[in-house]
Amino acid sequence: MVGDWWFAALVLLALQIAISDQQESSVNMCVEKKTCGECATAGPRCGWCTQAGYDKPKENHPRCDLLENLVALGCDMANAVYPEHETTLDQNTPVTDAKDGSEAVQLQPQAMTVKLRPNAPYKFNVTFRQAENYPVDLYFVMDLSYSMADDKVRLAELGKLLAENMADITKNFRLGFGSFVDKKTMPYVSMVPHLLDSPCTDCAAPYGFKNQMRLTDDTPAFRQQVLDAPTSGNLDAPEGGFDAIMQAITCEREIGWRPAARKLLLFSSDDLFHFAGDGLLGGIVLPNDGACHLDTEGYYSESLNQDYPSISQLSHKISEKKVNMIFAVTESQVEMYSSLSEFIEGSVVGELANDSSNIVKLVRDNYQKISSKVELKAEAEEDISVKIRSKCSRGDELRDKPFCDELRIGQTVTFEVEVQVSECPERRKDWRKQIRITPVGLTEELVVNLELNCECPCEQSGQGAANSAVCDSNGTFECGACTCNKGHYGKKCECDGSTLQSEDYNESCRLNNSTLTCEGRGYCQCGECQCNPINSGQPGKLVYRYSGSHCQCNDYNCDYYNEQRCAGPTRGQCVCGKCDCKPGFKGSACECPESDETCRAKNGIMCNGKGTCKCGKCTCNLDTFYRGNTCEDCPTCEGRCTQNKACVQCEVHKSGPLSEEECKANCTHVIQRDSIVDDPQVRKMCRSTDDDECMFYYAYEYNSNIVYAQRTKECPEPVDILAIVLGVVLGIVFIGLALLLIWKLLTTIQDRRELASFEKERKNAKWDTGENPIYKQATSTFKNPTYAGNR
Repeated sequence: MVGDWWFAALVLLALQIAISDQQESSVNMCVEKKTCGECATAGPRCGWCTQAGYDKPKENHPRCDLLENLVALGCDMANAVYPEHETTLDQNTPVTDAKDGSEAVQLQPQAMTVKLRPNAPYKFNVTFRQAENYPVDLYFVMDLSYSMADDKVRLAELGKLLAENMADITKNFRLGFGSFVDKKTMPYVSMVPHLLDSPCTDCAAPYGFKNQMRLTDDTPAFRQQVLDAPTSGNLDAPEGGFDAIMQAITCEREIGWRPAARKLLLFSSDDLFHFAGDGLLGGIVLPNDGACHLDTEGYYSESLNQDYPSISQLSHKISEKKVNMIFAVTESQVEMYSSLSEFIEGSVVGELANDSSNIVKLVRDNYQKISSKVELKAEAEEDISVKIRSKCSRGDELRDKPFCDELRIGQTVTFEVEVQVSECPERRKDWRKQIRITPVGLTEELVVNLELNCECPCEQSGQGAANSAVCDSNGTFECGACTCNKGHYGKKCECDGSTLQSEDYNESCRLNNSTLTCEGRGYCQCGECQCNPINSGQPGKLVYRYSGSHCQCNDYNCDYYNEQRCAGPTRGQCVCGKCDCKPGFKGSACECPESDETCRAKNGIMCNGKGTCKCGKCTCNLDTFYRGNTCEDCPTCEGRCTQNKACVQCEVHKSGPLSEEECKANCTHVIQRDSIVDDPQVRKMCRSTDDDECMFYYAYEYNSNIVYAQRTKECPEPVDILAIVLGVVLGIVFIGLALLLIWKLLTTIQDRRELASFEKERKNAKWDTGENPIYKQATSTFKNPTYAGNR
């Protein structure tokens, strides 16, 4: 039951894809495939039907077809082979922090096996989580030429502080130290004997590179090793830093790099670098081999034998060994090392103070910059396509970038990986492939083992019947079809191809050197094309097939006119995608009569001389006002209606500009009628207005000079002027009275409001009844302040 549900869901999905793909090419690439294995690799929508009798001659259905076509043409879903991707997780350890001596896991899963169908993309998710206490190995590669003498002391004092700062990030931290000067030969260093031993005061003899101290968690030992390392000197400005980087990376055992650790290589210098080709100046012509060459004392033993590494060599080794580079250089060199960093994966550049006092902050900041970004990259063969998209936090949408930045410890991100293989290799052993997906700068990886689905289960050994009678004893019956032996071909291996090369079996079924047999619309049987049906052959409907010697014709794909192919059987029929018109008709859909008589006007002129005849219809000139089927109608033109108006007025209605004598002489062609019957095919109706504003009607015949006039006129009813005048006067009086009444009503209301307000104020007044408040005495009393207080 579960299998049936799964297959039904699969079919439904395929049908939905088919509906959405409305612009599908007319050539179906599935039907060209003759075996189930070829069908499985043709495309993600191709399926193979193993059902007996499915391809019988009457229906001629191809066994390899779009899955929705197989179902529509009657293939039982249980007999449809539709290979799907299958995934097995070989190692799926959950992401975890480093605890109790166990190693941290940041990438999940670690190994998986995928049975992949070619030409069908497969997607899966990869999880990455920044682990707490992830092990970190930091190795200093320091320029100890004389100009860096003061930096060496500062670096030694900062070793303990650096370890303490890194402890805030991870408790699993180790430190190491190496130094470099340059190649011990001219023109890099002086070859004067006493200068060769000590090129400067208190300086040691120059050397290429020396591993001063292996990676260790003993920070006091680091301080002492840096202080004990003597400075040296060289002649030219560039240093031998590339030799030092190559040895520090490749000598994993000597340096002490841990496999499961983030490897940081801190390169410190105040000058430029020598690279491949510069060794020629000193007579060194052997290219750098990219291998470890440290002697028992830690010195680079091939310094005078091998040239400097190239930038591409360094970039390849840094990527291979999963090392993160930090270039700590002085201000004057930042631009040059920034350009170098663009070619080295996972590297950063920091500006070093003149006395290297900021080395701790620089390391910490750049480590956080490196560790806060994760980028996945895939290593795969050329015929494997790998696309990586990222989802950096919850709620984010997938983006077409393989990295996430600004990550925090404990933050989990998701990557979507899409894998696709374009074709199956010829050799069976190449059906197994491998992809390695790794975070840049880390040693963890996801190994994806691919097993290509290049054959169907029914094609595997022991499943088919060799030399089957169904295949005319000339082939193996497998997957419901015949796989012919060498020298035979055809659907039932009935065709003898012993005189043909295998590539010539279908040659006669190809049109114009096409790569498709029977134009992809049929199959080749003994040198002749057997064409496929065009429609699905549903019950009650005719089955239409492609036609032609190479199935190149579609006799049902012609133009339509009046909802009929080729305008219907009376006008034409569809032949190989084009209408073959019967005599008397023409056009892409036989829509046009060959004769132009339908365009002739009543006067015998084609389109009345006012247009052109196309497809039996007149196209009237746009610069004229003539319209209609034959361009004879001109509503705005002064025509025969105007010419006959005066005669109708004088002859019928005794009015108009013509005198009685002129009327008798020129208007004898006017015939009076009680009414006029409208007949657009014979006559043209006219109407005009007389002097008394009455409408009269008449008509003239197209093919004669006769004019028929109606005796009666249609006059407008007389206007009652007295009623209009009285109505206007009464309306004005009524409106005036209404306005007066409204004014009187408003003034009355206002007066009453004022009276009420006055009465209210009068009642509220609180005057003393014994004295008039507005009375003022006639005398005034004044006091002299000089005598104030005297009696």
